[in-house]
Amino acid sequence: MMVEKKYTYTANNKIGDMSAEEFRNYGHQMIDWIADYLSNIEKYPVLSQVNPGDIKRSLPSAPPIQGESMENIFKDVEAKILPGITHWNHPGFMAYFNSTSSGPGILAELLSAAFNANGMLWRTSPALTELEEVTLNWFRKMLGLKDDFWGIIYDTASVSTMHAIAAAREQIEGVEIRRNGLTAKGNIRGFRFYASEQAHSSIDKASITLGFGIEGLRKIPVDKEFRMIPSELKSAIEEDRKNGWTPFCVVATVGTTSTTSIDPVDKIADICEKEKLWLHVDSAHAGVTAIIPEMRYIFNGVERADSLVVNPHKWMFTPVDLSVLLTRKKNILKRAFSLVPEYLKSSGDAEVENYMDYGIQLGRRFRALKLWFIIRYFGTEGIANRLKEHLRLGKIFSDWIINNPNFELMAPVPFSTTCFRAYPKGIIDETNLDVLNEALLNNVNSTGKIFLTHTKLNGKYVIRLVISGLRTEGRHITLAEQIIQTKLDELIAKGSN
Repeated sequence: MMVEKKYTYTANNKIGDMSAEEFRNYGHQMIDWIADYLSNIEKYPVLSQVNPGDIKRSLPSAPPIQGESMENIFKDVEAKILPGITHWNHPGFMAYFNSTSSGPGILAELLSAAFNANGMLWRTSPALTELEEVTLNWFRKMLGLKDDFWGIIYDTASVSTMHAIAAAREQIEGVEIRRNGLTAKGNIRGFRFYASEQAHSSIDKASITLGFGIEGLRKIPVDKEFRMIPSELKSAIEEDRKNGWTPFCVVATVGTTSTTSIDPVDKIADICEKEKLWLHVDSAHAGVTAIIPEMRYIFNGVERADSLVVNPHKWMFTPVDLSVLLTRKKNILKRAFSLVPEYLKSSGDAEVENYMDYGIQLGRRFRALKLWFIIRYFGTEGIANRLKEHLRLGKIFSDWIINNPNFELMAPVPFSTTCFRAYPKGIIDETNLDVLNEALLNNVNSTGKIFLTHTKLNGKYVIRLVISGLRTEGRHITLAEQIIQTKLDELIAKGSN
């Protein structure tokens, strides 16, 4: 026989929410804590030093029966959670494509959580929809794009790109995939799209998710600067058509993940227009630099693309997550996804934008609020100046690599990402060089002062250093140079003994 368990309710288990007085008190404490955290972030090791399972073992296996005090929760954040944080806001975080959050972005996140608005329909929060329209129009102008581009906010570039390719699928002539699916009678054929060998892995995942499979994406060779070769693209399309494939889309990249190389979008656009293929441009990381007038060249040909993704959360000081998809064919995107059951219909729908019509998600967070805060707080000029500084620091580091006889630059540096490897005299065997550079990377990261990652180019182990952090200064670049050189010298000395 099951015995009913009786609970004793403490003050914080009363019916209802935390009191306004308590919220105000802990809110002030939290803001003070965050301000101190960001001011003193360099005291933490940039890369978490915990071992797998450490955090889980430090936490109870069952939830609390009684509510706990905020004091105890805060204590556990510091004692148990903080050690497992890799600090993306740290100025020594020079790995991947850094995402740093800014003060105005953090405050906007707080306000967004307080509003808890859902922008699935215009009527469910008119300000959410209309602020997104206005802010993305600002963002489009900041990038120097014409007004035939319409924008929508998703969470990440992976999702933005997937939606773009889904729209490209919807545009395929002679089939009705939305209605009949890929395997319906008459649609059982090979659909194929294209991206360079250096394209982001999200392109592969989009192919899997949208039903084209791994074989549905054909990778195009790149030149010595890791850019897609247009003639190879043209040949691949012609070959596929002869073999019964139906080409429908090309993904070009402005700022590839490994090297930040720039595909020749204008030449790729020529091919897409001739072949009647959708052109999507992935500029998730590097696209924001088009805010700098002298960097607008990176978008040569992009004005002819059908869609473009740029992520303010990658290099514009926006807390994760916020990805912007811009398209010149919003009606096709809407045609691919719009589905309005009776309970979501409302009067006046024809007069407003309902963002639920342009993607797989119904509920939508108030992400535009943080982008609006950041643009207003820093201004276009302030954002551009910060990006310019990152480009300047990137050149300082790449020049140091070029002029250092112990290192080798492994790719061009069009932005602020440097791909390099140690190449000291006396070591010519590629296997030994790979081992040396992997050890160098691990030893550099073990200092806790900076965090770098790696890639492989032409089969060689390559270290990447990325400068895009809001708090990264010249002194951090000098520190990185010192640490890298010192750790290499130690490895060389160890190897000679």
